[in-house]
Amino acid sequence: MRGFKSLPLRSRLALLVAAAVAFAVAAVSVTCWFIVQGKLYEQVDNDLRRGIHAPQPELLSAALNFCAKTTPNKNVPSFRNNYVQVVKDDGTACALENSVGKVKVTQSDKTAIKDGELNKYYFRDGTDEDGNAVRVILQPLPTSTADGQPGPNVGLMIAVSLKSTQSTLNDLALVLLLVSGIGVVGAGAAGLWVARAGLRPVDKLTDAVEHVARTEDLTIRIPVTEDSDDEIARLSRSFNSMTASLASSRELQQQLIADAGHELRTPLTSLRTNIELLTRSEETGRPIPPADRKALLASVKAQMTELAALIGDLQTLSRSDAGTTADRVEVVDLRDPVEGALRRARLRGPELTITADLEPWFVRAEPSALERAIVNILDNAVKFSPAGGTVDVRLHGGELTVRDHGPGIPVDELPHVFDRFWRSPDARALPGSGLGLSIVARTVQQCGGSVELNPAEGGGTIASVRLPGAPTAPPGMP
Repeated sequence: MRGFKSLPLRSRLALLVAAAVAFAVAAVSVTCWFIVQGKLYEQVDNDLRRGIHAPQPELLSAALNFCAKTTPNKNVPSFRNNYVQVVKDDGTACALENSVGKVKVTQSDKTAIKDGELNKYYFRDGTDEDGNAVRVILQPLPTSTADGQPGPNVGLMIAVSLKSTQSTLNDLALVLLLVSGIGVVGAGAAGLWVARAGLRPVDKLTDAVEHVARTEDLTIRIPVTEDSDDEIARLSRSFNSMTASLASSRELQQQLIADAGHELRTPLTSLRTNIELLTRSEETGRPIPPADRKALLASVKAQMTELAALIGDLQTLSRSDAGTTADRVEVVDLRDPVEGALRRARLRGPELTITADLEPWFVRAEPSALERAIVNILDNAVKFSPAGGTVDVRLHGGELTVRDHGPGIPVDELPHVFDRFWRSPDARALPGSGLGLSIVARTVQQCGGSVELNPAEGGGTIASVRLPGAPTAPPGMP
């Protein structure tokens, strides 16, 4: 079995096809041989049955007298090309005139003569005195003679040689063996050809996978016929989808690295400049004026805070790209993460009025990630709302809306608001990394929902988040 598993797939398929055909051919050949054997034996038995008749008392008396050497040969029936003998219940047998030989008497013959039904036929295979195979028919005969006197228990036995029958069966077995051998060899060759033809798409797929592993070229595609829906076509489509997803993921990673490097360069450059100024002041002994020093340290602190926030956003986004861990997903009441986000938003915008109208809605999500996404939406609303403005939060029928009364988003910028590191030209002077709404979009997408930003009537922006769920908790949830 271990050697079979080590063979190439096409060789294993060819061997399996050859083995299956060999089994089928062997079963058919054996069945055919037994059917022919049964028909030939049936024909022999019919010939024997036609050759034996219930003898008349005169015939029985003549046969017995012949065996006792008390009657001339002319009164004894003549049989040609057959074994014909009279058998007594003690096993003694007398072959009649012109019998080709004598058949060996068995115990079953004695029992049939002694206890068997009169005029009933008993068939068996046997041998003659020279060991040749014969087919035997035995008929117990009446035990009275022609003069009415009781006679011994005897039976008339006729047999025919099975030499021609066995020769026919041997020739048939040889023919079937040759045909089976040719069939198995042909099946093996056909199986190898079919395996090669059927696995040719698999070879192409293997070559493509090896090419990707060798060159890391994810642009390779396997051609697939559109109307084909077999296993190979499905596998090829899955491979093409996988390489396309990997290529897209690589592009996103490269873009993320490039964007992250670009975004990190600005705070790092500013931070290095400020630190160099502080260091040069210490080295030259020329102190910086207290007001400038305080402003410089405040700038360093702000840049470090901005850098830490950017790194945190990158980590959050990378975890979102990796997918939500199944063991952290649970059924939550959407009102809980919304209320947690509202508390944080009110701390960040104490001068704003934030109203909330929340109805029950239960969803499957990671609570901390969902709260972070809602916090990002509220942060934008707080950031762009005017002093003393109002932010309206409403949860109804599985849709969460956050409306601010700020300057709003131009229509031509709406398609880009969820792109990573994208920031509106008007908002680049404000703190932020440009990753908040990207995190929102990815988190909502993993929950099976959707999010969009639209201009609100009367000015401002309205953010809408739709999540699949139900207004009532599932059974068993406290």
